[in-house]
Amino acid sequence: MRKRSPKSGGDKRVHVIYVRLNDTEKTVLTAAATTTRTSLPALLARSGLAAAHDLDNTAAVIAGHRELVAELFAARRHLGQVGNNLNQAAKALNSGAWPAQLDAVLVATHRAVQRVQDATDQLLQQN
Repeated sequence: MRKRSPKSGGDKRVHVIYVRLNDTEKTVLTAAATTTRTSLPALLARSGLAAAHDLDNTAAVIAGHRELVAELFAARRHLGQVGNNLNQAAKALNSGAWPAQLDAVLVATHRAVQRVQDATDQLLQQN
């Protein structure tokens, strides 16, 4: 993980706020923090600030954003898995073999790319 320079002056976070979470909330938020390569407190601070800057968001809009973010994270994981399969197929092709599952890998790749495209389109339509 990349180290950041400490914040200086008025930008430095000096206040500590305690938040109570149930097990499910903590699991979901920890997974989101891990996926975004940030700490849980940083994720909570950034998310809270984003919500505070856009008070026109309704609960339904926020829920829609959560679903979209969850879909993007799932699509990212899926792309990673498909990418691994695609690399294995490329290795086999480069050695002169024709992988038995090549067609399935290509279909899965297309599906994963389409999933990311659909989620991106939804995000762009919301803004």
